[in-house]
Amino acid sequence: MHAFIIEDDYLISQAVRDMLTDLGFTSFSFARSEDAAIAGAHGETFDLITADARLLPGDGIKAVEAICRRRSVPVIFVTGYPDDIKEALETKLPGAAIVSKPIDHAEFATMVRTLLEEHGAA
Repeated sequence: MHAFIIEDDYLISQAVRDMLTDLGFTSFSFARSEDAAIAGAHGETFDLITADARLLPGDGIKAVEAICRRRSVPVIFVTGYPDDIKEALETKLPGAAIVSKPIDHAEFATMVRTLLEEHGAA
């Protein structure tokens, strides 16, 4: 399985990669900004997207919106500000999940499995 990790903090992106590896993901693409995420998604196929909502530079929600306009992909936002993005996600990206930083490994694993089952990717 292939995951797209959109995160501006290198250590967090590597932690997410490690957790996804434990869940059976074997390949990864990475982006650190909104523009890089949109450009990096062009022509790619992902089984899962994880994204930080606040990127420097850019906006993770806008990046994921642009990517998901072209195709349906399960999405988990990994953020330190879950309450700040909940309303925006309900209207812009219904079905997207939110996991708070610091990441609880068990919660993250459950969320990944649930989303993959819902999208028929598990």
